Amino acid sequence: MPTNPTLRHVPGSASTAPPSPIPVAQARQLLAGLAAPALDPVEIGLHEGLQRVLAADLVAPFDVPPHDNAAMDGYALRSADLLAGQTTRLLLAGHALAGHSFGGRLPAGGCVRITTGAVLPADCDCVVPQEQCRVGDGAIEVDAGVVAAGSNVRRRGEDLQAGSAALRAGRLLRAADLGLAASLGIGRLPVLRRLRVGYLSSGDELRSIGQALDPGTLYDSNRHTLWAMLNRLGCEALDLGLVPDDPQRIEAALLRGSEAADVIITSGGMGMGEADHLSRTLARLGSISFCQVEMRPGRPLACGTLHHAPRPVVLVGLPGNPVAVMVAFYVLVRELLLRLMGARVAPMPTLRVRSAQPLRKRRGRTEYQRATLQRLEDGSWQARSTGNQGSGILHSMSQADGLLVLAPEQGDVAAGDWLDFLPFEALA
Repeated sequence: MPTNPTLRHVPGSASTAPPSPIPVAQARQLLAGLAAPALDPVEIGLHEGLQRVLAADLVAPFDVPPHDNAAMDGYALRSADLLAGQTTRLLLAGHALAGHSFGGRLPAGGCVRITTGAVLPADCDCVVPQEQCRVGDGAIEVDAGVVAAGSNVRRRGEDLQAGSAALRAGRLLRAADLGLAASLGIGRLPVLRRLRVGYLSSGDELRSIGQALDPGTLYDSNRHTLWAMLNRLGCEALDLGLVPDDPQRIEAALLRGSEAADVIITSGGMGMGEADHLSRTLARLGSISFCQVEMRPGRPLACGTLHHAPRPVVLVGLPGNPVAVMVAFYVLVRELLLRLMGARVAPMPTLRVRSAQPLRKRRGRTEYQRATLQRLEDGSWQARSTGNQGSGILHSMSQADGLLVLAPEQGDVAAGDWLDFLPFEALA
């Protein structure tokens, strides 16, 4: 796997100049080359399955539906009893309700009142909707051409056949998947154990909630944001705490975290300043794939592997600014974690939207701007910037519906230009 040169800090010397930032697409490729941990399969109850990754195919134990049934309310009949080119009168022979089948034989020229989902009587091959027939005196009248054999019937096994895969291994389970499993009578699921992700914040200026704020200090929000994003994704989040700007304390935290975690995510300390020790510590303890990405926000973003651990552990070093942490997570880290979880990774869903106003943009880097969405009268979507796009303005991230994606080749944006939009609610 190609890498940028690793950073080596030599005591008493000036720090090596950082390599040039790499494009977002290249960062994504390098992340795709990182080795995934071995995650053992476990069996869990159905209600524990949301956001878990299937370890094996979920096989249908029977046909779905298990019998031919009515697709709508109406009258089940034998299509051969319908007269060609004229109205046919059929006598009502009984009823078939969902959960209560018609048990008799259908006489010639007869029909059965049937409700949606009820088993189709053995001698019937179609259903005429109730609104397309006339009912009276224990009989119905059906006009020519209203139905034919197979009309309004759900065939046995047309959804799933016994022995076929209802859900494939690697599926990140959603609500509909749990409902599907329940419909098959499956109450236990084979899943991979959760990916364990340790996370920490570094910086002498940070305080935990409940501590007093001294001049120049602020409360750490990044650990709480990371906790929420990791849990939403389905990871097991391990809080490694706040770590001061001290190389020995940082190294100890990374080594401690690597004993339990498959991945470690840090925030802060990824720059090249005097107090930015994380990138140098990573270079000392392992290898760096890249340390800067040509994106805004999120440029000081590093990824590599810790080798001074019981096993190789992926480390992602995020910027310290709260907005940059979230943008980098959504754009790059989320996809990495899904792959390491054993999930099949699909491209991120985006919308095409019009910009509500002109936007400044420098060519050569990918920019992600916070914006709100509005549905226009013609059905299209319009996105409006939340205003100041500073990396520390977390309030604007809370107000936004998602991110406008301004491609590297994109220059300034005019009002009405079409852009890609990454909606937050489309994320796992």
